[in-house]
Amino acid sequence: MANLKEIRNRISSVSSTMQITSAMKMVSAAKLKKAQDAITAMRPYSNKLTELLQSLSATLDADSGSKYSVQREINNVLIVAITSNRGLCGAFNSNIIKQTNALIEDVYSDKKVSVLAIGKKANDAFAKQDRVIANKSEVFDNLTFDNVAEIAEMLMEKFVEGDFDKIEIVYNSFKNAATQIVMTEQFLPIVPVEGNANVNLDYIYEPTKQEIVETLIPKSLKTQLFKGIRDSFASEHGARMTAMHKATDNATELRDQLKLTYNKARQAAITNEILEIVGGAEALNN
Repeated sequence: MANLKEIRNRISSVSSTMQITSAMKMVSAAKLKKAQDAITAMRPYSNKLTELLQSLSATLDADSGSKYSVQREINNVLIVAITSNRGLCGAFNSNIIKQTNALIEDVYSDKKVSVLAIGKKANDAFAKQDRVIANKSEVFDNLTFDNVAEIAEMLMEKFVEGDFDKIEIVYNSFKNAATQIVMTEQFLPIVPVEGNANVNLDYIYEPTKQEIVETLIPKSLKTQLFKGIRDSFASEHGARMTAMHKATDNATELRDQLKLTYNKARQAAITNEILEIVGGAEALNN
């Protein structure tokens, strides 16, 4: 059994760790509320914009399609992996890295796959594989639509120029504080709507239908990427809050066990001292 000094040191260490994890949990809980409100308010707009764009695109002739919907033979693929800049958030980052590796090794095993990292954890993981074409981790320092729009414009430009034939986004979608769902979304080319049965053709377009689509497509793509990053940002705080909550509970349980061990060791030491005193007294009497 460890001596009393070692146990006291461990109790002190665990108590300090517990204070840190508890503080991190409260910080993440405060940040989560703001991030959750932001993504909850944005989702209906993003989903409706995408639905409108797909409905309009479905009514255009094939010859008048957008340059962002061109279907080419897939040789070069770009995966936008969205992680966080920091750890201590459970399996949040490892799930994205695992899903991206699954796409690279299984889905696109015979293609040339590159990665655009949004988040230091993604950059650290895929830089070792020499796949990272750019690291945009600084976007989390000031997460605004304009900053994300610059990244989206770069992706659109690379697709139009033919650098990549397909671009996909991998991110954590926020469900609640304890649950994040790994999502893989096709960014480019634009996914065509399935069937035209629900497309309303009674609209009057001003200006022309094609001009509207050409204007909406860049905005829709920027919004899609912004939603993905916002989703990931909220998921990160939810995952960190949950991880720190569990860490605090585990530290509390460990501290209680150590205190019990300490008390037992202390009682045993006192008992031994009493026995030695009694034994010494008996020896003197005899």
